[in-house]
Amino acid sequence: MVAGKLAITLLTLGLLWHSVVADAATAAAWRGLLTRTLSGQGRGPVLAALLLMPLNWGLEAWKWWRLARHLEPVSFRRSFRAVLVGLTLGFVTPNRVGDYAGRIMELKSRRLDALGAVFLGRYCQLVATVAAGTVGLLYFLLRFYLPGYPAAQLGVVALTVVLNAAVLLPLYHSELLVAAVQAVKPLRRFSRFLTIMPTYPARILTDALLISGLRYAVFCAQFGLLLLAYGVQASAGPATAAIAGTFLLKSLVPSLNALADVGVRELSATHLFGLLGEPVLPVLSASLSLWVLNIAVPSAIGLVFVLRLKVLRKRKQSRPEAAEAV
Repeated sequence: MVAGKLAITLLTLGLLWHSVVADAATAAAWRGLLTRTLSGQGRGPVLAALLLMPLNWGLEAWKWWRLARHLEPVSFRRSFRAVLVGLTLGFVTPNRVGDYAGRIMELKSRRLDALGAVFLGRYCQLVATVAAGTVGLLYFLLRFYLPGYPAAQLGVVALTVVLNAAVLLPLYHSELLVAAVQAVKPLRRFSRFLTIMPTYPARILTDALLISGLRYAVFCAQFGLLLLAYGVQASAGPATAAIAGTFLLKSLVPSLNALADVGVRELSATHLFGLLGEPVLPVLSASLSLWVLNIAVPSAIGLVFVLRLKVLRKRKQSRPEAAEAV
């Protein structure tokens, strides 16, 4: 167990070093951010984006707390710790599957059921991302790619509505997701982990979805503040559409780890903001800085909890419910 913790620590620190210091583009963006802050240019927006970081992950912890309480009594403090541990473990694993491990290890029982709960929370975030992102991409399709084609415009609008309905429906009828997984032979062995999902009442699902929406708004606000700090001059409406489209395109591309997300987000952001006439460097700098603030820094903080993590807990047979919520 000690060797595993040490390996995770070294790998995480190595990736952080490679991302923030060794990689020339990221290092230049970070130096530019520090220079602007220390010189007074963009100081307010950058500090505001930084202050939103704990709110961002606090909302994620709140969402996990709402979902985890359906499985066992759990405190918000433990939920926040689980989110940071999951973020750190997810930093070094394909498609951030370590996020699942980090959260379930903080629970004391029903850990297999917790896999379905984590998936449910991520699905709620996907619903929010798809809802905003499809509207953002719709703006670019209508303005830049389909002007003068009213039939095609009507078609993509209808497709947007259908797509959002198709994504939202399984959230409140998760038995459809379970059935879909069972129908695919290679995935069938995972279906038992998802059987907990249909037991969640609509009230908890709606809460999780609303929290996901709030967290998405915080993400957008951070990106907007960093774009402002770096001197991007796009109007609020088109800029919001570009931000939403960027987040959607990033979420649709599987990644090897959190480091791989950087390239996907930067490519999407520079393309969409390029259509608005914005230069590449300010957009690239803002996007890289967003990654540092929301992924790299919290992952480093989460290392403290990873090193203190007790993977194998001694289960006490008669433990009052109050003691469950540490």
